[in-house]
Amino acid sequence: MTKIASIILIFLCSTLNGWAQTKFDFNASCFQAYQEIGKLKTKTGQLQIQQLHLQQPDNLVPVLLKNYIDFYTLFFNEDPAEYTTLFPQFQERLTLIEKGNKSSPFYLYSQAVIRIQRATVQIKFGNFWDAGWDCRKAFILLKENKKKFPQFSPNDLWFGALEAVIGTVPKGYKWLTSLFGMRGSIAQGMKKVRNFTYSNDPWAKLFFNESAFVYTYLLFYLENDKEAALTFINQKKLDLENNHLHAFMAANLALNNKEVELSKNIIFNRNKSDEYLPLPIWDFLMGYAKMYHLETPEAIYYFEQYTKKFKGKFYVKDVYQKISWCYFLQGNMQQANANKQLAIVKGATYSDADKKALKDAKEKIWPNITLLKARLLSDGGYHLEALKQLAGKSLNNFSKEEESVEFVYRVARIYDDLGRKEDAIKNYLNTIKLGENRKEYYAARAAFQIGQIYENKGEKALAIQYYQKCISMEDHEYKDSLDQRAKSGIARCSGN
Repeated sequence: MTKIASIILIFLCSTLNGWAQTKFDFNASCFQAYQEIGKLKTKTGQLQIQQLHLQQPDNLVPVLLKNYIDFYTLFFNEDPAEYTTLFPQFQERLTLIEKGNKSSPFYLYSQAVIRIQRATVQIKFGNFWDAGWDCRKAFILLKENKKKFPQFSPNDLWFGALEAVIGTVPKGYKWLTSLFGMRGSIAQGMKKVRNFTYSNDPWAKLFFNESAFVYTYLLFYLENDKEAALTFINQKKLDLENNHLHAFMAANLALNNKEVELSKNIIFNRNKSDEYLPLPIWDFLMGYAKMYHLETPEAIYYFEQYTKKFKGKFYVKDVYQKISWCYFLQGNMQQANANKQLAIVKGATYSDADKKALKDAKEKIWPNITLLKARLLSDGGYHLEALKQLAGKSLNNFSKEEESVEFVYRVARIYDDLGRKEDAIKNYLNTIKLGENRKEYYAARAAFQIGQIYENKGEKALAIQYYQKCISMEDHEYKDSLDQRAKSGIARCSGN
């Protein structure tokens, strides 16, 4: 054997031996890095991973942890330049993981997590088909891992989450889950996630910050138990100052639960250290918080900061629409029209909110100013102020049919939020009667809201009837998102 051949053989043997020795060791150093990354302290996490690669070159856990950093970066900021650089590394890491120790529960689990993260990023960049295939593969990997390692509890976090979400896929996308061979159940999926989140299992404790994020969102949106979600945040004493992932979650959910002042406090009080991943989303949330109290100059400032910093496409049209509304409320029609035009040419229509913003911008009409003020105040939780905007008004005050429908709907929503449920139902029913065959979302949302009222009262048969009524309405704004929420309601009421 020649000297060169001997060197090649030694190199190949050592390489193969290195692959054979690659392991998944989630040790104390890995856990520390995982904790920092989970707080969105990505700079610190990056340095720790570099040290782990040097000190533990045969450990594949740092490979998974690095993917968390790139996932959070792409998910929150959607920068196309970063996507070009970072996204290919998802596949490179999968290739590395696939060469790891197959006898470890982390072998399949790590692949599944990376695929879920990749799918989520794909959705952000409009690649829905590729995202579907990654979700399907992750679903299969986790199912197989549960069979091989039934005592490895982290399986339940992500398998349960996928199972729950798949169970709520809107009718318009049902063909996709059927094609991919995935079936879901909200009840079964939520049970798995809940049990993991509250478990005393060592792995559940280690992954608690991540499971708290997933569980709270599912509780808020899929189980529609908003109060329970916010109570969970308080009871578990989640760190909303030093953990930016939890701070974002809490601020976002508070805003969507019409608790604007709470949302603003969370945003203001978060740790401002430059160790954290810079997030334009803080400006987005603060813009909404200010707009909901009709503080239009401040809202414009924060929304414009968002458009300057954010490089992605989700909710861009929506934000330009909101800027145009703020200028409209100020009487500055030049800027109002300029931003309405930007809502047409900027961003994309991946979300229902962006679709609605584009539709409104193209119609070149402006909302009724009284109804707009009432809507914004109501959405911010300023119910009495919203009601004052509509005081003394009746259908006779609105000449346009769509304004009449919206007026009755706004009254219903305000009564609903004030706890006047019978008055709310009466006005919701009138909304359905007036707007069932129109393209605005008011009638479908009214049916959904009635379903919620009856579900909360324990009258599940009536709740299902109105959730089905919501789904049955076709060709209206927010069709996909309303259908998904109504389907979740039916599943809850049916025990599925």
